[in-house]
Amino acid sequence: MDARDVVIAPLITEKSMANTMVQQYTFRVAPEATKTQIRHAVEEIFKVNVTKVNTVNVKGKMKSFARRRARATTGRQSDWKKAIVTLKEGQKIELGGVNYFEQ
Repeated sequence: MDARDVVIAPLITEKSMANTMVQQYTFRVAPEATKTQIRHAVEEIFKVNVTKVNTVNVKGKMKSFARRRARATTGRQSDWKKAIVTLKEGQKIELGGVNYFEQ
């Protein structure tokens, strides 16, 4: 599996940006990716040293969609996997935006 197939996208939330102060970055990853594959992919893409990888399988939410002149229908969002990657002390990843928590 290619590194770009393992790491799909960074998660930019208030909590994940606050964790960047302690060298923790959150990514959306492929559901079948292992911790070792995630570690090697992040090291290859961002040229950093990874010390720890935590993963979470996130279950999809039930959503209801209102229809005009018909009853509401419900659907389910897809399940996905999240990885929280801890980097070696002193290293960081530039995600392209301004990090207001690093001041």
